Amino acid sequence: MTISATGPHSWPPRTTAVRDLGAAAPLHLGAESSLTFSIGSSTSPVEAMARAGAMTAMTLPRFLGQAPNADEVCAAAQAVLTELVDVTSRHRASTDLVGRVAYDGAHVTVSVGDMGRTLPAPEEEPGLYLVHRVADEVGQYAGDMGGRVTWAAVAA
Repeated sequence: MTISATGPHSWPPRTTAVRDLGAAAPLHLGAESSLTFSIGSSTSPVEAMARAGAMTAMTLPRFLGQAPNADEVCAAAQAVLTELVDVTSRHRASTDLVGRVAYDGAHVTVSVGDMGRTLPAPEEEPGLYLVHRVADEVGQYAGDMGGRVTWAAVAA
């Protein structure tokens, strides 16, 4: 697990909406806080969700600091993380599940890879209804380990 309070980082690629710090981040001045984790292949999807959630629960509130809606953003980001870890761990393209939770002052971006397929429709994976409802943006890109990394940006 790697925790970083310095930036910038380039993973996952940023969209314009994620880069725009706007007035919501006067204390961060463009710096990013992030947590990167890896969960081994012998871990079940349920255990992977618990491990990823526990790491994020310890770290994300510190990243958000005194943000006025920090509790709601933490809850939303944790819910998105749980669903992405679940779907990815059941459709792995590689042995390890790699994730990242990053806060840039405007969004919490949750990334989980590598999935061995494109992101399924919510009708196939009902937890993705929550992801699409909570996140401002959801996407995928080619990962480094032969699959696809799924990311979602939750507005802070």
